[in-house]
Amino acid sequence: MYARTQGFIESWIVFSQFHLPLGLMNLRPTLFALLLATINATSAPAKNLSSNGHVVLISIDGFPARLWNDPALPAPNLRKLAAAGAQAKAMTVSNPSITWINHTTLVTGVNPRKHGVLYNGLLVRQPNGLPPRIEQWADKERLVFAPTLYDVAHQAGLTTAESDWVAVTRAKTIDWSFPELPSSEGKVEREMIAEGAFSEQKIRWMQFGAGRKNSAWLDECWTRGAQFIWEKHRPNLLMYHILNTDAVHHTYGAGTMASYTALAYADRLVGDLLQTIEASGLKNETTVVVATDHGFKKVSKVIMPNVVLKKEGYLITRGASVSHCDVAAMTQGGMSFVYVQDPVKKAELMPKLKELFSKVEGVERVLDGNEGPTLGMPTPSENQGMGDLVLYAKEGYAFKQESVGEEVVTASGNYNGTHGYLNSDPELDGIFIASGRGIRAGIEVPRVSNLDVAPTIAKLLGISLPGAEGRVLEEILKNGR
Repeated sequence: MYARTQGFIESWIVFSQFHLPLGLMNLRPTLFALLLATINATSAPAKNLSSNGHVVLISIDGFPARLWNDPALPAPNLRKLAAAGAQAKAMTVSNPSITWINHTTLVTGVNPRKHGVLYNGLLVRQPNGLPPRIEQWADKERLVFAPTLYDVAHQAGLTTAESDWVAVTRAKTIDWSFPELPSSEGKVEREMIAEGAFSEQKIRWMQFGAGRKNSAWLDECWTRGAQFIWEKHRPNLLMYHILNTDAVHHTYGAGTMASYTALAYADRLVGDLLQTIEASGLKNETTVVVATDHGFKKVSKVIMPNVVLKKEGYLITRGASVSHCDVAAMTQGGMSFVYVQDPVKKAELMPKLKELFSKVEGVERVLDGNEGPTLGMPTPSENQGMGDLVLYAKEGYAFKQESVGEEVVTASGNYNGTHGYLNSDPELDGIFIASGRGIRAGIEVPRVSNLDVAPTIAKLLGISLPGAEGRVLEEILKNGR
């Protein structure tokens, strides 16, 4: 019965991408939730958990392949994992090369055209001339349109957990969660406080605002959360995200002294979790997969597309805010989406906007949003988050959101690195390591895709991931598993 349900949901995913009317697109997450409920009702009985083993998926945010391939990078724990298992010289990421998008690809095995995540949150097109906004903490069911590893593992009777993973807010198929913004009401947080492993004060220090502590300390907390979950609950699938590397690379640039120090610190945190796995007695039953969401490029100048729109009369500001707009840009580092807010004006404005942005200093390419599928992204009619235009920056340039002032291009200041550029740029390549249960030792492959990570983990767990666009990396597996 499960196989028949899986086949149905895979067919539905493909159908919904191309045939649902635009007016029904917002219902797609609700319909998908109903399909997951169907799997709940029709799945086979839970398997023997010990026979499925355990997988720990670690993402080190913003880890370029070129730095991993530098033998002078001090990363002894990662080097040991790679030597005992398999590694790739490079991993191709998805477009847009942004954090939440690529973390979602890592656990779905599909491009954003299918999984639906296009921002670090949910883009909402507002009416009445207001600019689009990002709803960062939207429920996972509203944000992710494709089956995830944790969905399928949970439905198969396996246990799932996360520490600082993204696009998982209130995910019903994650059993234990230590989230980016923990709460004193959270199940894992209450357990940690009761056992003296965490405190109410630390929870306050992790919230956004003036009292939020630095990203290195936050990573320490998320690591302790992952260790606690492993020690107490021993999940079949644990997803764990290290963030400080991304913050350092944005501020100082990848490949700087600060960059190498941040990566060395991330390696130490990975080592802490590996020690916890070994102490639990589950090392021989566990596969550790290390990946990332994107690489990084150096930035020296920034482009303000909303200033361009303001100067042409398409956007009106009041102070630092946009009070009204016919057109607005939403920037993501090396790329920017541009939205025509009034559909009636779209046909008239699109050729003018293409010509306008093609003449702006630092703009490399101007694409029609309907070309999105050629890059693994949806069309605007398939997903309201897709831009009507897509802008890509030239080498050394990036986009910024601000609309104040009159300068279109300025020096980047303390913004020295970013991502978002086309995934065909080798500087956007990321890392991939797999080691432990089921993985052959001493294997190095030239390139994998982040689309391959989820189906490979699914095979290691003895489950099947419907609709995956990536492949199982059979060449790194022992006897095909």
